[in-house]
Amino acid sequence: MSRILIVEDDKEISRVLVSFLEQNGYETDTALEGNTASTKMKSTAYDLILMDLMLPYKDGEQLIKELRGYSQTPVIVLSAKSMIETRLEVLRLGADDYILKPFDLNEVLVRIEVVLRRSGITEKSGDKSLTCGELELFTDKNTVQFREENISLTSKELQLLRLLMENPNKTFTKANLYESVWNDVYYYEDNTINVHVSNLRSKLKKASGKDFIETVWGIGYRLKEE
Repeated sequence: MSRILIVEDDKEISRVLVSFLEQNGYETDTALEGNTASTKMKSTAYDLILMDLMLPYKDGEQLIKELRGYSQTPVIVLSAKSMIETRLEVLRLGADDYILKPFDLNEVLVRIEVVLRRSGITEKSGDKSLTCGELELFTDKNTVQFREENISLTSKELQLLRLLMENPNKTFTKANLYESVWNDVYYYEDNTINVHVSNLRSKLKKASGKDFIETVWGIGYRLKEE
């Protein structure tokens, strides 16, 4: 199930989008202003972000520029700003699509499907998958394969790998990983992340002969470029 963050300060529009998208099989999260959106984008993995431009505290342009510094998560802008200069500038900043308000919900749904198809999440044999070289994670079945051979992972290892594969250009701190996967506060002396990442790396390397996770010393971990 794809996860979508809705960044919209109009509570009624946000409510309508949540209801419609969940009816169509998506998992949703919301942010009503820019600072909250910024925090959620950094700490949680989403498949796509729907974003208004005119937001309290931090506007949509700032958020897109910030996001592109560490992630290629697709962004669709929903905005009443119709000037072509604004639309072009937002696309230059890294937005994947731009929909003018007021919008048709079915159009939003189709645009989401198109952008997700263009992103790292693809459809194969009816299952959504993330890929890194010959490593493939099927998000619908929660299975991982290398050259079509299954790799047995624990639930937490699978969640860690998915987070890294969904954000291939982002370096995650241990706190980022722990708070996203365990949904709890990270304490510096906690060795949980080290143990789980070490086990995950070992299993992936045993199955493939490759190290798919890179340690960024003093910062954390990221997916290793193929």
